[in-house]
Amino acid sequence: MANWKLFIARRIYRSNDGKKEVSKPAMRIAISGIAVGLAVMIVSVSVVLGFKHQVRDKVVGLGSDIILSGIEGTQLYQMSPVVCGDSLMHVLKDVPLVSHVQRYSTKPGMIMTSDNFQGMVLKGIAGEYDVSFLQEHLQEGEIPSFSDSVASNQALVSRTIADKLSLKVGDKLFTYYVEGNVRARRLEVAGIYCTNLSAYDDFFLITDLYTVNRLNNWEPEQVGGVEIEVSDYSRLNEVNESVLALLGDHKDRYGQGYFSRTVEEAYPQIFDWLGLLDTNVWVILILMTGVAGFTMISGLLIIILERTNMIGVLKAMGASNVSIREIFLSFSVFLIGRGMLWGNVIGVSVCLVQYFLQPFKLDPADYYISAVPIELNLGIYLLLNVCTLLVSLLMLVGPSCLISRIHPAKSIRFE
Repeated sequence: MANWKLFIARRIYRSNDGKKEVSKPAMRIAISGIAVGLAVMIVSVSVVLGFKHQVRDKVVGLGSDIILSGIEGTQLYQMSPVVCGDSLMHVLKDVPLVSHVQRYSTKPGMIMTSDNFQGMVLKGIAGEYDVSFLQEHLQEGEIPSFSDSVASNQALVSRTIADKLSLKVGDKLFTYYVEGNVRARRLEVAGIYCTNLSAYDDFFLITDLYTVNRLNNWEPEQVGGVEIEVSDYSRLNEVNESVLALLGDHKDRYGQGYFSRTVEEAYPQIFDWLGLLDTNVWVILILMTGVAGFTMISGLLIIILERTNMIGVLKAMGASNVSIREIFLSFSVFLIGRGMLWGNVIGVSVCLVQYFLQPFKLDPADYYISAVPIELNLGIYLLLNVCTLLVSLLMLVGPSCLISRIHPAKSIRFE
């Protein structure tokens, strides 16, 4: 039984009856609506996913997934020291899903040149620090071998600070720190990096952990904090809870307690902003689905009215309303399928062009990245296609009920 319905639906789709040209524009509009709607959905989801993940990866690359610090020093720039020896490092590495652990310390200060000055935060890192992110964003120079036992007298400077103070690789800069009395350190610019993340580029200089700890008058085993990297970001909160449970009310030998927070808690303004993008995506998906569905509804209604005579003949031959509705819904599947094919071709093509050639640029000062990001995700594309097909068909069920109101005796005479 299903074969004859499919055959008639295919005949309607392929019909080239020169006397009835009304359905052809309707079919083109329906196909175009599906194509444009799906293409916009593919591009929108790809851009938002790419943007969220690239910005998140930058923030995580600068501060890791979880930050462990003293319970009295949860400020990002000025922290109370905690003891972090080899034993604590090994304990943290044994926490499930923890892939890397690294120490750091910070010291706020100021850079002064002969004609300018700049507030900054000196961040000290040790030998175990993963510098792959810094290496990826290094524009000039090189990354020295930083240590916790010897001063390197070298620093990495951001492009923002370098441009403002007219610094280049090899230049000497004087940094000053006010804490009771003024202390000064001369550092050599070993490299210049640029992450386009203003919250970091505007302030941070990178040097060795030994120098920062001495400026803070801390003991060798004390650090400003520990950055913890997890292997599965989707379980970030679970790992953070494990770290909190592990440390509990434990205090170091100087009476300082431990406190850990996720990168999302450390930078709430950035992640709240990224969370708002999800709302934009849902608005776009709903609007584009509505556009696609309503163009299909209008096209189907026109075609049903045009085929009133055929519907009457089928009813006179004994076909039920349900069977005829199935014919026109099957016909709609042909239209939706063709529209989805073009939508995928257009949407994926735009994504591939932007992914490889990046013709569309962004202002890094506002968006943290220099080009519109794209994340290619086959699973998301398949899900969008399935949802578009199902929603479009569901929206056509109501209009197809018009068939039940067509009477054979009147419709056979209809022209």
